[in-house]
Parts: sequence; C-alpha cells; structure tokens
Amino acid sequence: MLSITTYLSSNPYPGRGIMLGLTPDGSEAVLAYFLLGRSENSRNRIFVEEDSTLKTQAHDPTKITDPTLVIYTALRVFENRVIVTNGDHTDSIYTAFDRGASFRQALRSRCYEPDAPHFTPRISGIITVEEGHLQYKFGILKKGGGDDCQRFFYEYAEPRSGEGHLIHTYMGDGTPLPCFSGEPVCLPTNNDINGFANELWETLDADKRVALHVRYISLDKYPQTRSLTLDRFGGRP
Repeated sequence: MLSITTYLSSNPYPGRGIMLGLTPDGSEAVLAYFLLGRSENSRNRIFVEEDSTLKTQAHDPTKITDPTLVIYTALRVFENRVIVTNGDHTDSIYTAFDRGASFRQALRSRCYEPDAPHFTPRISGIITVEEGHLQYKFGILKKGGGDDCQRFFYEYAEPRSGEGHLIHTYMGDGTPLPCFSGEPVCLPTNNDINGFANELWETLDADKRVALHVRYISLDKYPQTRSLTLDRFGGRP
C-alpha cells in the first residue's frame, strides 16, 4: 500500500478527490474531500460548514465569473448516510434517498460535467454507519465514446482498519485533462485527524490546492463527528 505522499506527489493535478476509510483503531470512519484548481474562478473558493452540511463558497464573490460547476453543496447527511461529491449531484443523491431510491439509481439520472474539452467526471462517495459498522461506496460518471456516459460503482462492505480508498477526477495536468482511470486507490489512514489532514494538504501541489475538508465520524456514537478544514487563504479549524 502506497503512502498518501508517495501516491499524490506523483500527480501534479488530481483535481477534486474523495477519500473514505477506517481509522487504524477501527473506531471512526474517515472522510476527506479536497479541491485543486488551475483558473482564478476555480481557485477563488473556500469550504463553509453549516451544521452537518459542507458547501463551496466564493472567497471573493466579485471574482466569480461562472458559479455553475464550482459552487455547490459538497456534503450532506441523510439519516445514517453521509454523501460527498464534486458537484450538485450531492443533492440528486439526497433527493433519491428521500424517496427511497438507491445510490446507483440516483446517479443513473446524471452524467459527466459539460465542461468541454475536459468533460470532468462526476465522483461520489457514500458512508453508511449502522450498529457500529461501516460501509462505503464510490461512483464515477465518465465520458465514453461519443457522448456516452460510463458509470462505475465500487462497494466496500468490510473495510479494514487503517485503510481507505481515494478516487479523484484527473490523472494529471494537460489539455484536455486526463480522466481518472482504474479502481479507487488504497491508501493508509491515521488515528490523528490533524496529522492525516496535514499530510494530505502538504502533499497537494501548493500552487493549485484550494481547500481540504477532513471529517472523522464515530461508529459507536454516530452522528458524533470531528472535523477540520484548510484552504489556500489561510483558513484553519
């Protein structure tokens, strides 16, 4: 298993990323969501927590040229499930759960982002906590041949202590940006939320990193959580 530093330092531009996993002591679910950006419109963002919800927000509203794909609710909680995504499909999943539909059914109504020539994939993660047990899932919606949308799902019903999985939007820099390929990458977690967040933040390219949110969720005392947020403008917990 690669370290976070080893894996991410080899990629100059992973884009937006979601990591889910279990702490080494097995007591907490681990959730991390990071943003990187190349344009001023993309970099001009911070995370804002409102109760259990996480949203992206303009740091300087006067510099936002197009909010369509950069301002959204990134994380919502539905009963014993935590939803995290890189776009407004957070709300699509939440609405689907509310009407009794599944994660997969929710994403069959959505597709990759319409940001030609990149066609950024929509990535999603779901944490489910039930009777002290953790399960998590990922989904990624990618452009196939022509205008086809390819949908891939990954489920981890028996996560191992000390391990997590990371999925992100890009495999590197370029034009067009190369889309994530393969399965979610297995990486180690840490009982120390500050140490884990700092390692992840410091590994991300300093010129492109925008914001990071890390949340540890108690399995025995759900929905008890602890979280911290970092951003390029000096925002700290």
